[in-house]
Amino acid sequence: MINKQVFFLFSFFLLGINSFAQESNMLEIQQADLLQGASGFERLIKNVRMKHQNSIIYCDSAHFYRAENKAKLYGNVRIVDTKDPVQTSSRYAEYDGYTKIAKLRTNVVFKNEGTTLYTDFLDYDRATGVANYFNDGKVVDSTNVLTSINATYETQIERITFTDDVVLINPDYTLKTNYLIYMTVPKTVETLGLTNIISAEGDKLNAQKGSFYDTERKQFRFYDGDVETETSKVYAEVLFYDELEKYYEGRTNVSLLNKEREIEIFGEEGKYWEERKYSIIYGNALVRKYNEKDTLHMIADTLVSQDSEIPQERYLLAFHNAKMIKSDISGIADSLVYLTADSTLYFFKDPVLWNDKSQITADSITLMIANEEIERAFLNRRAFNITKDTLGNFNQIKGRKMTGYFKDSKINRFHVEGNGESIYFDVIGDSVLRGMNKMLCANIMMYFEDGQIQKINWLVKPEGSFNPPHIIAEEDKKLEGFVWREEEKPNMLLFNSWRTPKKREEKDNNLFDKPNVVIPFPSEEEIQKSLDEKIKSKEKKENNEN
Repeated sequence: MINKQVFFLFSFFLLGINSFAQESNMLEIQQADLLQGASGFERLIKNVRMKHQNSIIYCDSAHFYRAENKAKLYGNVRIVDTKDPVQTSSRYAEYDGYTKIAKLRTNVVFKNEGTTLYTDFLDYDRATGVANYFNDGKVVDSTNVLTSINATYETQIERITFTDDVVLINPDYTLKTNYLIYMTVPKTVETLGLTNIISAEGDKLNAQKGSFYDTERKQFRFYDGDVETETSKVYAEVLFYDELEKYYEGRTNVSLLNKEREIEIFGEEGKYWEERKYSIIYGNALVRKYNEKDTLHMIADTLVSQDSEIPQERYLLAFHNAKMIKSDISGIADSLVYLTADSTLYFFKDPVLWNDKSQITADSITLMIANEEIERAFLNRRAFNITKDTLGNFNQIKGRKMTGYFKDSKINRFHVEGNGESIYFDVIGDSVLRGMNKMLCANIMMYFEDGQIQKINWLVKPEGSFNPPHIIAEEDKKLEGFVWREEEKPNMLLFNSWRTPKKREEKDNNLFDKPNVVIPFPSEEEIQKSLDEKIKSKEKKENNEN
């Protein structure tokens, strides 16, 4: 009976020892061709194999500090975990069994499934799964190659944080920044601060305040960023770009520049399809057509632009609350269409134009631009022109349709065709009213000089009267349909209050402009040696002269 109790206790004791050994943090020697004792450590030589929990450690030789539970490993060092996918190799390493920290040096290779890290200086905490390298390193997977001065690899969450001189290279893009987080499984990149990217085709992608990049789906999100190609440049404070779909979407202070057409569109939000060359910008939208002589400005709630290799398919559409300014002419309408092929502007729904002292209205208006100057204006149905003279009187001409001819962007003459009516105040010397001429005539030609009517020709069977000032009735001074709308005339102050494009200074600190070679500062010994050589050279020269 006693023997059975002793056997049971002994078996329980052995089981406890076995369980303790499995959970022990102590390093174990499993193999070595030669084992030598030394002061404070054991020396293991050739074909060394040690074990620590689930890890097997291989090397050519080792110093085992049994009391401290540490080992220094030399030559062909490999650490293989039987449960963890991480494997490491190096020329030298130090391993602490209590802290589970491995310090690997020289030709370090750190593998975690499909991701491989190369460096000469790596500290790996097996307890937390965190590896840190410093003094340069490289990470390679099936898609990307990343290099930096420092990095932290958190293997348990598949995240690597790269800092200082970070470069990412894949077949499509090269990226440079100073702070980058790389998720190794979805292969996504997040950067902070200045980020510069160049595509294989030479396109430039930049972010001043960081970015997100899905390296497999080829999708980007830039903060205070822009994408510049050979023909266009897109900017937004938050800019999304899908490289496969050639699609852009921007929010806040969006701008889209067409370099070939010299047209730039601004707004609060926008979308752009690069292959279709089609864009829509909305939210206090503004467009500028840059010319050598002056710039055409347009604003509206929404702007739609279509570019094309076929000139007849190019257009710019501004709708709802559209306004424009160019040189001495300005206008408003509910909607406006600009055909860039022949530089023609179409105004629809309650359009009004102002040129110098004239106001022009009609059901629809067409402006033709030639050599960057207004050449003609076509007024269709209910055409009406009003000119204010020096005494505040309103000279008027109206008809079914009207053609305006311009010289140096100013009205030179107007030709009325069909149901022509006119009121003309005859003023002497810009100060004395001689009378008012009111006429009916099918066709009328009116001539201008410096914004004032100089002559009127009534061409077909005119009918009318001339009244001196004292018999002119107030109700006779205006033709039917007269509305003076000077307070609606747009100006640049209005345009600037509608939208002032964010001023973006050209950044000089593009990381691609930074030289790859760093010239180190000389050490104190090198400086002293240089000084000694100069002193010796000076003394030698003085001795030769003497």
